[in-house]
Amino acid sequence: MQRDEMLNRLRQEKTWDIVIIGGGATGLGTALDAASRGYSTVLVEAADFAKGTSSRSTKLIHGGVRYLRSGQISMVRESLLERGRLLQNAPGTVHPIRFLIPAYRFGQRPFYWLGMKLYDWLAALHRGASTGIEPARMVSRRGALDLVPILDSKNLRGGVLYTDGQFDDSRLAIQLAQTAANVGAAVCNYLPVREIAHHEGRAHGVLVEDLESGEELEISGKVIINATGVFAESVMELDGTSESSEASRPRVIPSMGTHLVLDREFLPCDHGVLIPSTDDGRVLFAIPWLGKTLIGTTDREVHEIETDPRPSLEEVEYLLDHIGRYLNRKPSLSDIRSQFAGLRPLVGKSESGGETATSKLSREHEIHVSQSGLITIIGGKWTTYRKMAEDIVDLAIDRSGLSPSPSSTQKLSLEMEQRGDLPTADDDTPLHPDLPYHWSDFERAMANEMVVQLEDILARRTRCLLLDVKATLQIAPQVAARLAAQNGRDAEWQAEQLQQFEQLAQRYLP
Repeated sequence: MQRDEMLNRLRQEKTWDIVIIGGGATGLGTALDAASRGYSTVLVEAADFAKGTSSRSTKLIHGGVRYLRSGQISMVRESLLERGRLLQNAPGTVHPIRFLIPAYRFGQRPFYWLGMKLYDWLAALHRGASTGIEPARMVSRRGALDLVPILDSKNLRGGVLYTDGQFDDSRLAIQLAQTAANVGAAVCNYLPVREIAHHEGRAHGVLVEDLESGEELEISGKVIINATGVFAESVMELDGTSESSEASRPRVIPSMGTHLVLDREFLPCDHGVLIPSTDDGRVLFAIPWLGKTLIGTTDREVHEIETDPRPSLEEVEYLLDHIGRYLNRKPSLSDIRSQFAGLRPLVGKSESGGETATSKLSREHEIHVSQSGLITIIGGKWTTYRKMAEDIVDLAIDRSGLSPSPSSTQKLSLEMEQRGDLPTADDDTPLHPDLPYHWSDFERAMANEMVVQLEDILARRTRCLLLDVKATLQIAPQVAARLAAQNGRDAEWQAEQLQQFEQLAQRYLP
């Protein structure tokens, strides 16, 4: 997957069946679905693949325990079906993980067990090949402490053990991009859409700018799909067509979810912990992830959409306080190695004015077709990206007159490209003793994964920035030097990249 090759295709092939705006989970999934059906497909992303929310999730492929509690049974059932498919289709990136729900009050353990047995039953409705998902079971007080030794033992009555799915979100995004490219799609990052072209009132193309060269490219398509997450309304405004009923148009209600990364000593095991209830009625997770401990998440409506949102001190202290109630060692601000936040594109009405808490809004998706024919999808979550993509391509076929072709992604394997032919992919020198990466990871990303900027490789092709900010800043000059050498860039470019990255890194520091 080479960026130059993708750009050449865009220069040579002016007309496509489907043009997709947005390179997050939904857009990439849509590109894969469309291309695997045989449609000529192009995807353009304004920044890097999974730059926004799609690289800042809680790293779980799950049905959503809290949605079960709120009665959203159909969404949980669909999510569990997609969980099973991902465990089979992307086994190198998505894997089972066991969670303990600790019980500290009389009656909690059987109550949690009944809820998780319903969770199991909903998953069993669609059970196919083995996915490594084990049925929920109750464990004793001793069993709970054996599984998670750092739990606060005072008044602990045991718990419930259940299994869900875990993944590395930005790595799965790259797998989607590579698999889409392998089946014929053209996917390209750093190509923001500047205009949406119309003919006789219909959206039929886009004008994009290559941020690397300044070149402008016109791309025509039989159907244009807006899959830009929290930026969906901006693209709808770019479309410029009037709506017969503003009230009928879906609105993006952005909700910020904050996560903290601590050292492994705060969860020195291979099991996660689910905190079943917080002061505001949410659930929290503590998860082992890439040698660290990930804590999340919050759910707070925001009124300003930022590319790189920064967690508030209030949210950080909220997470530290609630997780500290369940551990025998309470984490503090000084224990945070990194913090990050993403904006969820929840579906709502603009006139809500924050009256409805974002934690109460559904994670289901909604598809809107404007008068110009622009198709916009809002909402959803990583776990259901495949079903969202299938739904939107089905609609695109119906609206554009393309010859019908069924989706084939239910059993389509998501595999990374083979790298055995790389000239230098065997340097196992660690990037940093506190980070789980080697220089070979850098080389492989550079060879196959469309790395453009320093941030791409330190935040998404590897997860260094999200794991340990200070360690990442220490290696950034070396990585920038190699990146400059690989791309034929001069010292001025290298210094500019370092400055930009250091500014970004400040947002990940507590």
